Amino acid sequence: MTIPNRNFNYPTALKFGAGRIKELAEHCKAHGIMRPLFVTDPGLAGLDLVKAIVDSVKQAGLGIAVFSEVRPNPVEANIIEGVKAYKAGRHDGVIAFGGGSGLDIGKMIALMHGQNISVFELEDIDDWWTRADASKIAPIIAVPTTAGTGSEVGRAGVVTHPITHEKKIIFHPAIMPKVAILDPELTVGLPPKLTAATGMDALAHNLEAYCAPFYHPLSAGIALEGMRLIKDNLARAVKKGSDLDARGNMLVASAMGATAFQRGLGAIHALSHPFGGLYDAHHGMLNGIIMPYVVKANRRKIEKDITRAAAYLGIKGGFNGFLKWILALRKEIGIPHKLSDIGIDAKRLGEVAAMAMKDPSAGGNPIQFTEKQYKSLARKCVTGDL
Repeated sequence: MTIPNRNFNYPTALKFGAGRIKELAEHCKAHGIMRPLFVTDPGLAGLDLVKAIVDSVKQAGLGIAVFSEVRPNPVEANIIEGVKAYKAGRHDGVIAFGGGSGLDIGKMIALMHGQNISVFELEDIDDWWTRADASKIAPIIAVPTTAGTGSEVGRAGVVTHPITHEKKIIFHPAIMPKVAILDPELTVGLPPKLTAATGMDALAHNLEAYCAPFYHPLSAGIALEGMRLIKDNLARAVKKGSDLDARGNMLVASAMGATAFQRGLGAIHALSHPFGGLYDAHHGMLNGIIMPYVVKANRRKIEKDITRAAAYLGIKGGFNGFLKWILALRKEIGIPHKLSDIGIDAKRLGEVAAMAMKDPSAGGNPIQFTEKQYKSLARKCVTGDL
């Protein structure tokens, strides 16, 4: 094998540990943010915990304001309203706080407040990101409250297109947060169902990054250890939400997954994006349901790698043992077996397949499925035909 030229880049500063949210104002000041816009979702915005965090930043002398018009599957309108709030408050940086939606919209506001183009003109295609004026992108401090998307270390955000309902990946290297605060105390209140769904999102990131067919040994190693942390901690975090060790390890595994997937994602995401856009379903839940169907479909290309991963994870039985572990983990933490269990039908499989073919994640799948194959795979996910 001739090793190709590749670029490796992992620059986010991670501040890990219980109680480290207390450092938020300090990190803002260190990066020249004196008037941060605190971006989160409406559910979190009403919590006493969040009000206390905002008050502490105010007491540190910063001119903070809260923006919380963020949908679970973010749309362009959320960005537009956020940019208005950013400009009206004369803000100079963003605190992106929450799950994937809050983090992504926070990053999009930091990106778009100084641009004169549509956010969709910065989709992750070729070098479209160069269309943005990088000098106008605001600094970002990211604080995840779920262990799933890993958006706190990412250079992209996902936004649903208002007309096509496609989930678009918006990319710019300058929206990678300056600092990410990984405080497990902030995830303790996450309900078991969401802990499970976001955890499966983290597993999908690590798994697909590990299986992607590109040369990136750093990502492969990170993804493998990320899977081990999830294997050892996800069920614990679901069953006992106050377990700070399990919560902390899941936060790290989540960040590892998003760090690793610069190597690529795959058909799990290529399918979950259109299903999420068309049915407004939870992204992590979709990934968890779809996962074993895609793993099985990719078998002829990934069996050796999965057998190696199974050995590292202490799973007996090679590829078959690994697939059984995924199914057992899903059952243990309450992830349904098929998409019909969460209200998704087979009426739009043609649309799903066409959208999956165009999804940027599809390019990282070990096998380049045809539209017909995607439609067949999507049907199996709906009906439970594993």
